[in-house]
Amino acid sequence: MSQKILAIDIGGSAIKSGLWENDELTELPSFETPKTWDEMKAYLKSLVEEHQITEGVAISAPGAVNAEEGVIYGVSAVPYLHRFPIKQELAEFLGVPVSFQNDANCAALAEVWQGNAKGLESAAMMIIGTGIGGGVVINGELRTGANLFGGEFGYQIMNNETLETLSDLGSPVAMSKRYSKIKADEHEYSSKEIFDLAEAGDELAQEQIDQFYNALSIGIYNVLISLDPDRVLIGGGISTREDLLMNLEKRVQELLLQKGAKELKASIMPCKFLSQANLIGAVCQFLTEQK
Repeated sequence: MSQKILAIDIGGSAIKSGLWENDELTELPSFETPKTWDEMKAYLKSLVEEHQITEGVAISAPGAVNAEEGVIYGVSAVPYLHRFPIKQELAEFLGVPVSFQNDANCAALAEVWQGNAKGLESAAMMIIGTGIGGGVVINGELRTGANLFGGEFGYQIMNNETLETLSDLGSPVAMSKRYSKIKADEHEYSSKEIFDLAEAGDELAQEQIDQFYNALSIGIYNVLISLDPDRVLIGGGISTREDLLMNLEKRVQELLLQKGAKELKASIMPCKFLSQANLIGAVCQFLTEQK
């Protein structure tokens, strides 16, 4: 009987899960995020029993996860996960070993383990979604930082007057909200619609996309000159847009040239894993802990 690990990715609205067996991930149907910790535990127990999990459960979670301590600090869209010995409580409840790691760190681990950062000495992962998270890898290992803030690129301040951050200006979700607010025609535009409108000549859409690209380019520039990594990887749903990387690379090179850092070669690539990144990275964390 082959060993099976249950991989879980806890999101604000849904829980994704998968089975890791024979070095492969098989995705399971996703489930609406439970409203309470007791409901969450019951749901995880049902999965463990249904799939006869004996080896353990690998979890990707939001918030500032202290993997060693087994406690999640910070804040997230799932408030009941925070500030108690969650790892120990869940392991005892499920009767199998459990690991926890932050979701953006899981995405970084997946890339180092089996993706586009494999074999590199250093890499920075920038995950673009509702906000901007990320991870830093040095000597092939995750660098979570003294206060678990390593790779929280979204906190970079982009405007010293408004104190807007990279998450405020470089997130496609924030861009969509801004566009919808200015347009004020009672339609909530998606970022895809805004890109389509920009291509069709909509000036407001072009302006918002320009601002979005500028913020991300400055964010990447700051990461490059701070860490000088072998590669910057871009993740999140928007990373599948072919014009995104082309635009970012062009703008970042221009910034490096303008500021006299032209010897700094910017290697920017998309992440290999998209929707499965957090699940695969959670398994990597689990296997590392079990060693």
